[in-house]
Amino acid sequence: MNAIDTKVFIYALDTDEPIKQAKSQHLLERLTQGAGSTVLPWQVAGELLSNLRKRESAGRIPSAQVETHFRNFFAMFPLVIPSARLFQGYFDLYSRFSLSHWDAMLLAACKEAGVTTLYSEDMDSGTDYDGLTIVNPFA
Repeated sequence: MNAIDTKVFIYALDTDEPIKQAKSQHLLERLTQGAGSTVLPWQVAGELLSNLRKRESAGRIPSAQVETHFRNFFAMFPLVIPSARLFQGYFDLYSRFSLSHWDAMLLAACKEAGVTTLYSEDMDSGTDYDGLTIVNPFA
């Protein structure tokens, strides 16, 4: 099962980064065709909405488009909400791999959901976190 980190969604809208935009759009299109094989972690949905609001505040997207973009991305994949067990995985990943707080939270949520591939440019591509592999879609 796959999951996608926030920046992949954001780059899909980013005309200032045309190469990353095209790669993001291609990846999202490919993953939406694999029914049930990709999920949207709750943390990513929250970060996505926060990033859209920052773009709105900076005048990069109109206010009316924040909800439209969010709903379009949100509709692509089923949302997974972690349980309280996430924190057990978080502490283990955080200490064993010296991860940042938010990276450990995301990885723990992905592992709990059964994700085996996380598309992200924020972590080292190819790294395997106990069966969860990071793939940089922009490399």
